[in-house]
Amino acid sequence: MKILLLADIHANWAALSAIRESFDVCFVLGDLVEYGAEAAPCVDWVLEHATATIRGNHDHAMIEAVPTQTQASGLKQLSWATRPINRKQLNSRQLKFLARLPVTQTLVLAKQRYHLVHATPRDPLDEYLSEDAAGWKARMQGLEADFLCVGHTHIPLHLEIDGCQIINPGSVGQPRDGDPRAAYAVIEDGVVRFERVEYDIDAAVHALQNCGLDEKTAWLGEQMLRSGGRITHVS
Repeated sequence: MKILLLADIHANWAALSAIRESFDVCFVLGDLVEYGAEAAPCVDWVLEHATATIRGNHDHAMIEAVPTQTQASGLKQLSWATRPINRKQLNSRQLKFLARLPVTQTLVLAKQRYHLVHATPRDPLDEYLSEDAAGWKARMQGLEADFLCVGHTHIPLHLEIDGCQIINPGSVGQPRDGDPRAAYAVIEDGVVRFERVEYDIDAAVHALQNCGLDEKTAWLGEQMLRSGGRITHVS
């Protein structure tokens, strides 16, 4: 069995559509929307192809209509500016799909248990935790799983703790590890591999520049995409 793991698509259709990996099962680990300019085709792809999808913090913010602020900088500026633009792109079926996404989900496939959560088991939506084995161990108390599949940090991760493999596939739509290529992971017969794929960044930038963002915010989005999240000044 071949499982495709996707996370943090962030309305980047150019990146998502460049992934041509075959799969038997697809898990989407949250954050389909915001930062990018093409939410609708991304949500449609997930609706059609994903076996299981969970809610990310940006999906939650959009569907719960979390208020935005006019005075913001950096990634918050990009997130808040794209939120109403993305929401207007989505039809009632797509919005209902996002509204019904669970915060966590556990599935058993081929006698192996997969626990899906966007951030961490302790704080499913918002906690950032990188390659900290002790931190993960503390947050996995009572969790019975062979694989813990997470997203949120936009940086690939693979740890094994007490027989459980923790996998973050990295971000499809907005990597932040200095590599601008779309990131994903595959679990095939229990073996994990990480993949990157080049995509048409110019197309993603063009979408940002023509979706109604102001020039400064569109520039910020472009720099994040082209640098793989490694720009030094985003205010």
